[in-house]
Amino acid sequence: MAILDYTGIKKEGAAAIVPELGKLLADLQIFYANMRGFHWNIKGKSFFALHAKFEEQYDYLADKIDEVAERILMLGGTPENKFSEYLKISSIKEVSGVSCKTEIINLILDSYRTIIAKERSIISLAGKYNDEATTSLLSDYLKDQEKTVWMLASYLATQCTDSK
Repeated sequence: MAILDYTGIKKEGAAAIVPELGKLLADLQIFYANMRGFHWNIKGKSFFALHAKFEEQYDYLADKIDEVAERILMLGGTPENKFSEYLKISSIKEVSGVSCKTEIINLILDSYRTIIAKERSIISLAGKYNDEATTSLLSDYLKDQEKTVWMLASYLATQCTDSK
């Protein structure tokens, strides 16, 4: 008996959701690889703080990659595992050789913009097929990611000066 027979998710719903999760997986994998490069290559006065923050981020992404791949399996699909295939479908492009904090943070924010948009789209699709587990999984991601975006954007914001 197939997994879907136990979960009650319709095959047509899984067939629509799995390819979109596959695209999200590709985006997350490329973002993860970029984040490792940012972690390794950051330079400047903020090195210690950002080096640690970027490690925290790629650890976060590694967890999400595993969870998305497992969700694909739960829906009866097979997650891709080749970077050559990820590069074909990812909306996020590979980045290398960047060491400036402002450029890196802008690249991270752009990647989160892409990921968040993809997750919102999948949440909408999953809702159409009553796939509450996918909706819940990605909604939880949004909460964390929106906080990260706020913090990174705030870090880039111009410092206020006290006129006193």
